[in-house]
Formats: sequence, structure tokens, C-alpha cells
Amino acid sequence: MRSLLTLLFIVVFNLPSFSQNAEDTAETTTYYFIRHAEKDRSDKTNRNPNLTEAGKTRAIHWSEIFQNVKFDAVYSTQYNRTIQTATPTAEKNKLELQYYDPRTLYSEDFSEATRGKTVLVVGHSNTTPAFVNMILKDRKYPDIDDNNNGNLYIVTISEGHITDLVLTLN
Repeated sequence: MRSLLTLLFIVVFNLPSFSQNAEDTAETTTYYFIRHAEKDRSDKTNRNPNLTEAGKTRAIHWSEIFQNVKFDAVYSTQYNRTIQTATPTAEKNKLELQYYDPRTLYSEDFSEATRGKTVLVVGHSNTTPAFVNMILKDRKYPDIDDNNNGNLYIVTISEGHITDLVLTLN
């Protein structure tokens, strides 16, 4: 009986700390990074090409791959190919496309605006791995090969810990 009272005493006086721990769950930020889909290379002088038919198909495929991910924001650079790649996923999530400057990448403002959210970022063969590397504070990932439009980088930040994963989906 004495041990039962002791157990009850411990439980009753620790309930506030249990509920506090439940309320203080750590924020988790998850970034999904992809490169734009296949672009039209027929005009070498065009610095802002659209997607090819294969690229449009890939953009739709990305939105299907992400069908079970609830994004809070979708970011793109202001180039036709990244906008066209990001749009199907943004539309499925009923989100307005947001833009980032590929020369700035992971700024304090971006970090603060996306804290605790699930975010898709569409970039380029050089900016996508560079963006991931800035979050990781490590030059882990090289530029993406120009023929590769299927890399998916997933970076999660929780309780100060950063995890990353890269998949190639072709």
C-alpha cells in the first residue's frame, strides 16, 4: 500500500511536467529541394527557356510524388523553368508561389520565414545543392549534372539537429 501511495504521489506531482513537455514539442522544419525539370535547349541564346513536354510531364510527376506532403510554402526562382516546375505542386497545395533570389539562398530572413514549416524549393543545377550545403554548413553536395533533373534533397531541422537525404527519381 505504501508503494502504491508513493507511486500515486510521483505521478500526481509530475503531471504538470508531462503536459509541459507535450506543449514544448520542438519545431521541425523540413525542406524539399528539386532542380527544375527539363528545359527547352533549342535556342542557345534564350536565357529564360520554358520547359519541354518531357519537363512539363516531370513537373506534374513531382506534384504526384509529393501528393502526401502538406506543404506550407513553395519557393521558386523567377525563371520560367523553375516556375513551371513548381506550379503544379503549389496548385495542388492551394499555395501562391513565392520567389527567392538564387544569389542569396539561405538567408536569416528565409530561415525565419520557413521555421517550423514544410517547404518545397525549386532551383537550378548549381543553386539547389548550394542551398542545401548552406543549411548543412558543409560543402557536401556538388553541382547537379546537367542531364539530371531527378534529384530530391530532403533536409530536416529539429531540436538543433540537421538531417539530410538525397534521392534520385527518374
